[in-house]
Amino acid sequence: MSRVMNTIENHFIGEYEVKKSKFIAHLVPISEYKGLQEKLKAEHPKARHVVYALRYLNEFEQIVENSSDDEEPKGAAGVPSLNVLRGEKLINVAVLTVRYFGGTKLGIGGMARAYANVVKVVIANSNVILYEKMLPLQFSTTYSDIQKVEYILNKLEICEIKREFLQDGATWTITSTQEKLNQFKRERECMR
Repeated sequence: MSRVMNTIENHFIGEYEVKKSKFIAHLVPISEYKGLQEKLKAEHPKARHVVYALRYLNEFEQIVENSSDDEEPKGAAGVPSLNVLRGEKLINVAVLTVRYFGGTKLGIGGMARAYANVVKVVIANSNVILYEKMLPLQFSTTYSDIQKVEYILNKLEICEIKREFLQDGATWTITSTQEKLNQFKRERECMR
């Protein structure tokens, strides 16, 4: 089953204001999610809520989703945020929104629209890229081939590299997309 999915690699921030209520959304890779809600609450002690929504792929290639209204009315914050992530086909991301109350109640519909809008703003401000599954490849080389292998890895922009030196050479584990790994294998065949 082929499904197009998107992701991000960096932390992005977007803001939205309605009736003096201010919404600040932080869109982050899922690897940066843990502990961020507590950090944002500490950074924004006057904010009433830090709502989140997240989507990621588990080890079985299933999309896992979760959201929290953080004491906003049920379904008025986390789910609208999650729905925007779904609509943009974003995975391996979390969005956390800090809300400052402006004194005027927005109502559940207004609040849901505001949370959805700030997520749309932060996504528009971010660098969304096509998600590609990363796979490992293990191989060994002699010492005389190390520079050639490094040259190919640099050329293909494969950066996730683990290398262990042994008596007669090195063992490597590189991680990249299937396309780049196939290209690497072809180029390595040519150098022999």
